[in-house]
Amino acid sequence: MTTERMVFGAVGNNVWSFAGASDRESVNQLLVQPFVNYNLPNGWYLVSAPIVTANWQAPRGDEEWTVPVGGGFGRVFAIGDQMMNATLQAYWNVVKPEAAGDWTLRAQFQFLFPR
Repeated sequence: MTTERMVFGAVGNNVWSFAGASDRESVNQLLVQPFVNYNLPNGWYLVSAPIVTANWQAPRGDEEWTVPVGGGFGRVFAIGDQMMNATLQAYWNVVKPEAAGDWTLRAQFQFLFPR
């Protein structure tokens, strides 16, 4: 959904194993990525797009969920005729399995091909 200055929504999927070798572990994992962008002047924007996951097959006693909180900033700009998008975001995992990291730093550089 979009407004004059904002873009927001979510994407998600759940992956299940259903075939393959019987000695292989089963897979049942959820991924949801809500996102919100607040557009600023001159191509700049603020963004939060945490990647929330759940491992429904997690061992008993281990946390199923990874829930990050945070955000960052980015800018859409041109190099010659080529449109680009660059963003830097940081997230703290407020809920996570024991073996997971405490935080994530995401740096993205994208080539854009608008219609």
